[in-house]
Amino acid sequence: MECKDDAIGKYISEIYRNSCRFFSKEFSKLNLGVGQYIFLIQLYKNDGINQEKLSDLLKIDKANTARAIKRLEEEGYVTRVRCREDKRAYNVFLTEKALNIKEEFFGILKSWEANITEPLTEEEVITVKNILKKITMN
Repeated sequence: MECKDDAIGKYISEIYRNSCRFFSKEFSKLNLGVGQYIFLIQLYKNDGINQEKLSDLLKIDKANTARAIKRLEEEGYVTRVRCREDKRAYNVFLTEKALNIKEEFFGILKSWEANITEPLTEEEVITVKNILKKITMN
């Protein structure tokens, strides 16, 4: 199979690398790593979620989830509490520190989206989002 200069994977890879650079710079101000922000997004939506369910929701293996949550806990953004129904499991809760940075955190995410969609019309943004949703469902 021939490698094409305009392969979809090339563009996805470039967007990913650009996002990592951007988020690394911006989130470092909050002592967050690139690997933790997706967990915070879900925790802002589902505070107190079971750690295993969080893994499933993000489609990330349990070991990587545990490492990310540990780092968030060390930075004071979350606490883990043993689940009452299953003593082997943990529920993850946002701390006051996490709640205090929520506006700044989502501002960074908005800034990234504005940055990458700047050359697009509103209709094109909707189309891109729909296409990406369809691709991720596969």
